[in-house]
Amino acid sequence: MRRPTDLDPTAHKVIVLAAGGTGGHMFPAEALARELLARGRAVTLVTDKRGHAFGDNLPEVPVHRIRAASPGAGIVGKLKAALQMGLGLLEARALMRRLEPAAVVGFGGYPSVPTVYAAIQSKLPALLHEQNAVLGRANRMLIAGARRIAVAFPGIEKLGEAQRAKVVRTGNPVRPAVAARRLSPYEAPQPGGPVRLLVMGGSQGARVFSEVIPAALALLPEDLRARIHLAQQCRAEDLEAARDALEPLGLARLELQTFFRDVPERLAACHLAVTRAGASTIAELTCVGRPAILVPYPHATDDHQTANARHLAEAGAAWLVPQPGFTASSLAERLSALLADPQALATAAQAAHGWGTADAASALADAVLAMLDGGMRKLHGADTGSDPIKTDHDRSHNARRAAAGASAKGAAE
Repeated sequence: MRRPTDLDPTAHKVIVLAAGGTGGHMFPAEALARELLARGRAVTLVTDKRGHAFGDNLPEVPVHRIRAASPGAGIVGKLKAALQMGLGLLEARALMRRLEPAAVVGFGGYPSVPTVYAAIQSKLPALLHEQNAVLGRANRMLIAGARRIAVAFPGIEKLGEAQRAKVVRTGNPVRPAVAARRLSPYEAPQPGGPVRLLVMGGSQGARVFSEVIPAALALLPEDLRARIHLAQQCRAEDLEAARDALEPLGLARLELQTFFRDVPERLAACHLAVTRAGASTIAELTCVGRPAILVPYPHATDDHQTANARHLAEAGAAWLVPQPGFTASSLAERLSALLADPQALATAAQAAHGWGTADAASALADAVLAMLDGGMRKLHGADTGSDPIKTDHDRSHNARRAAAGASAKGAAE
């Protein structure tokens, strides 16, 4: 673990993290903040008025709020957003002058744009973190001036060839409670034994799951239904209808909740998950190493959830089902086939585990600090012309893939 030293002229300077207000942007920022604080670096968060602070989790991290807005509908909406972004840029410039940071790290979302752009204008090192398989619109606006872009997926879409030399694959940080389940072995369902299904539709649930899951399970043989332990997240307005449809099916166990507070434990215990394909969901599934049927949210910006799911499907870690094809009959057919083939589930679990990582926050911190001390590495003979962060992380990633293969093979046997 690299810590600040007297050789690092930036050691006393703050590192600014700029993030939009949603959990998908804010959690990776929080994870990086924890890692940098553990390494003795000062950290500040910049977001807009809608963004939440790290709160009780990291009360020592100061928060600055500047104006920002997503482009609205119509000419008037776009003009209002442009005005807010312009004012936010003025505020961000003033903040950069006052803080004199060592670097700025942007996590996407339009609230990150003024701060990262102000840093680029001030010739400060700027790193972008992209959680999805498609470069987000905010990061597209900033990539030309950024020194590095840390990614979770290989082969990022909408990233120009000229910018690919800036890429370092770090992964997407997961919650500590999820990372702690990294070594939980996968045990495929045994003939006649329980089958644990976990159904989650993102932070707001997914109505289509509440409609299709009960209808699909109703089509399964009675003896198979009697083995199923179903834990399903439902929207509040769909909860009772889903319960009415599921309770008569004779499942071994049924748990319906609007929000699961113990997702890490449920992930570790499940045999198969049915989920959306948001970046955080993908990171958690692959960190723990669990097979999944992925049904991307069809209205996601730039259809990035389909791109996310495609990567896992191509790796053999999941099955991609576009929402139009996610019907009761098709799901029942797929469940029947998978639950009758424990080896297929174990193989997918192995692939998911090999794709994922639990040390993304550490790799991301390495990338940020390497961006600062690159000149010192050259002076000390450590600059060989390669990208040390990318190389080291790829080596550890390959080692984890090999270990995951041995673990999953043992579980399957």
